[in-house]
Amino acid sequence: MKKISTLLLLGLISLNLTAQKLTSNKKALIASVEQHKDDLIKISDSIWALAETAFEESKSAEILAKYAEENGMNVTRGVANIPTAFTATYGSGKPVISILGEFDALPGLSQNTVPTKDPRIEGAPGHGCGHNMFGAASLGAAIAIKEQIEAGKIKGTVKFLGTPAEEKYFAKVWMVEAGLWDDVDVNVSWHPGANIEADVQSGLSLIDFIVEFYGQAAHASADPWNGRSASDALELYTTGINYYREHIKPTSRIHYHIQDGGQVVNVVPDYSRIWVRVRDPKRKVMLPTYEQVKKMAEGAAIMANVDYKISLVSGIYETLVNRSGGEIMQKNLELLGPITYTDEEIAYGKAIQEATGKPQVGMDSDINPLRETEELPGGGSTDVGDVSWNVPNINLSVTVAPKDTPWHSWAVVACGGMSIGHKGMIYAAKAMGMTMLDLFENPKLVDKVKEEYKTRKGDEKYEAMIDGPPPIQGQ
Repeated sequence: MKKISTLLLLGLISLNLTAQKLTSNKKALIASVEQHKDDLIKISDSIWALAETAFEESKSAEILAKYAEENGMNVTRGVANIPTAFTATYGSGKPVISILGEFDALPGLSQNTVPTKDPRIEGAPGHGCGHNMFGAASLGAAIAIKEQIEAGKIKGTVKFLGTPAEEKYFAKVWMVEAGLWDDVDVNVSWHPGANIEADVQSGLSLIDFIVEFYGQAAHASADPWNGRSASDALELYTTGINYYREHIKPTSRIHYHIQDGGQVVNVVPDYSRIWVRVRDPKRKVMLPTYEQVKKMAEGAAIMANVDYKISLVSGIYETLVNRSGGEIMQKNLELLGPITYTDEEIAYGKAIQEATGKPQVGMDSDINPLRETEELPGGGSTDVGDVSWNVPNINLSVTVAPKDTPWHSWAVVACGGMSIGHKGMIYAAKAMGMTMLDLFENPKLVDKVKEEYKTRKGDEKYEAMIDGPPPIQGQ
């Protein structure tokens, strides 16, 4: 009994110390997020159910834009000639602190909020990367900051950017080219994850391109000698790519998706098409690999005696890390403390781990320490990287799914539409809002973050890896 009382007392002391460290402005910001909590959950769940994919997120974007307007922010739709991209701003003058909000889904991941694979709509998209929570949390943080500016507690401008098509095409690249971060001092972002940490790790640069082969159709049995097979070229090309894998850096990746290999078995196909992606933690390593893979397309075309065409889709940079910003975020995570879960939520998480073949350890809600930045990280890619090469970026990861959950899978969707995802989303809104508040209140922090950005970027000149307007149907 005495031991329990001691633990309780220590817990109360810890809570009291946390409360003491929270300034009145941070308490007000947290209260704002709590006030909007039900609306933010409703927004997230609506976007979760819509599950709209790249450049088709018209309803999802409008839900976010409308809520920003209803809360007194100035909204501009269709920025960068992208119908589903928008900005929502409030305030005037410096500093200008921006925050990113994504909302696109992934094809084929439809799922109900149950801990076993169970599609809501067979074959339909789903939010397997948690972007339904991404946009909602970021908007919640932006509105909380707007209310602080409106109340005269801080000065400056908050800028929410609705950024579509992160999973495919990478719309932020065109948004950067449109100058949407030109007036911004510091950008803040987050990503749903399976742990809580101020993210000071980079990602992989990549480039996407389409290769099309053009041959001559013929009857596959009666006169195949009159045909020149585009699918032969495609197969020769993929064989070349697969042999080439042995001779690239261990950190590099090459993926491809065959989009058209011919339509029927009794016709020598005159057309084939393949989507190719090359990645590496360093753009300067990725680009030579890309050039070699392009050359191999020409070789395949020569061997199959067909014509070919290469079309650039989009490319993105690795993320430029900012540890000074990470330190600011880390302090706010420690102020907030871990997320707490009910027994039912923990059981739900363990059921997902069981269904996906992972150890049944439940949720990871601890506040991780600020890790050393890895020189050659693995993982995925994001067009936040392009933003980070144009303005200092502070990034965050927050738990919205059980530990070791396979990402881009039904398991993430299953959590994103229920309380586990909701808790992570609201937590992220508070952590980002508190970090933005620090930047508004302390110009020296802004200067420190910007100085590190300049040092890390050095003399490298940013060059967008796009060719022409975004590939939006109907434009």
